[in-house]
Amino acid sequence: MTIAIFLGCLILAIVIGIPIAYALILVGVALMLHIDFFNAQIVSQNMILAVDNFLLLAIPFFILAGELMNSGGLSKRIINVAMAFLSHRKGGLGYVAIASALVLASLSGSAIADSAALAAIIVPMMRQARYPDGQSVGLLAAGGVIAPVIPPSIAFVVYGSVASVSISEMFLAGIVPGLLMGASLFIAWKIVSLRSELEVGERAPAIARWDALRKGFPALLMPVIIIGGLRTGIFTPTEASVIACAYAFVVGKLIYRELTWEALYTCLLNAAVTSAAVLFLIGASSVSGWLITTANMPATILAIAEPLMDSPQLLVGLLIVITLLLGMVLDFTPLMLILMPIVVPLCQRAGIDLVYFGVLLIMAGALGMLTPPVGNVLNVVASVAGTRIDRVARGVLPFFFAELLVLLLLILVPGIVYFPLELLR
Repeated sequence: MTIAIFLGCLILAIVIGIPIAYALILVGVALMLHIDFFNAQIVSQNMILAVDNFLLLAIPFFILAGELMNSGGLSKRIINVAMAFLSHRKGGLGYVAIASALVLASLSGSAIADSAALAAIIVPMMRQARYPDGQSVGLLAAGGVIAPVIPPSIAFVVYGSVASVSISEMFLAGIVPGLLMGASLFIAWKIVSLRSELEVGERAPAIARWDALRKGFPALLMPVIIIGGLRTGIFTPTEASVIACAYAFVVGKLIYRELTWEALYTCLLNAAVTSAAVLFLIGASSVSGWLITTANMPATILAIAEPLMDSPQLLVGLLIVITLLLGMVLDFTPLMLILMPIVVPLCQRAGIDLVYFGVLLIMAGALGMLTPPVGNVLNVVASVAGTRIDRVARGVLPFFFAELLVLLLLILVPGIVYFPLELLR
């Protein structure tokens, strides 16, 4: 009965258009009434305690770092470096988009910000070179969803704080899966470009490559500083987010000199609005999460899933399929926050490593941003590119399935995720 009330209230709230954050609070209140334990103070206390967490300070700072990076010219320099080295291949702009997406992902951790930046800069060049519109924009969307997987990832910070696992370990565990997602896009684009009549660009002379690399070096140094500092223990993930902001500001303002004071104000405003939305969601999810535990729902779900407890790999596969299906109708952050209080106890009972499962869960949720009808990244790139969403949805399919194969590989071969962790543990 508890599960029916939880799902019924959540689905009803979403169907009638209640914002997800308020829907989660409503679900918590419904569970309170069901167990005859209503207390308005519990709602406010849980919301305040959930966001009163030093680790969560990383969220607004990483979001601000992404804004500063785009306004300060770092994103543009990174794309210019990729252009200098990859644009001469057949379908070269596609490889430029993938390489740029990988580097940008290691700077901001925001799929929407990275996708919008890529689409704004690369789509006009692709159109000028007569690339197929749907597949080009679909590739940019698929590249954008690498951002939640490669560190520093805002999603990893949220998961680590809610599931009480090491964020540093989450960051390390995401490196290889993120790179594999990029590699799968390279292969998929290679197949697509061979079947298309795409122009072959001119090879940039050595002096032009050196000039692009020289100008882009300060931007390319940022992920080295962040990941290197985390790996060596010089600073924590929260401190890394502050360093990322400071570095992006210094480079954009003093080196590239593209970050104006007006742009800085806009960056601060955008980061504040986005951070407030994310943190309010975290607070709201803590209400329903606390009531889920109080109503003993995990025990009920454990009883239902008992036959799968002896087969952790099958259980992981089932949970990932559920995440992919829910990702079609729920946005990324609410999806993660709704699922975590339910699936984390299941993984603990089955002996599944929470860091490993967190990487898979976030990958599955990220792929949900490519699937209609919600598909936030899909909608963002279509809007920025001025392309119909149905064309982008068809164009993204080969790249979506390529990244889906990577997810399947990680389920079948967990050691791929564990390998970097062995360097830390």
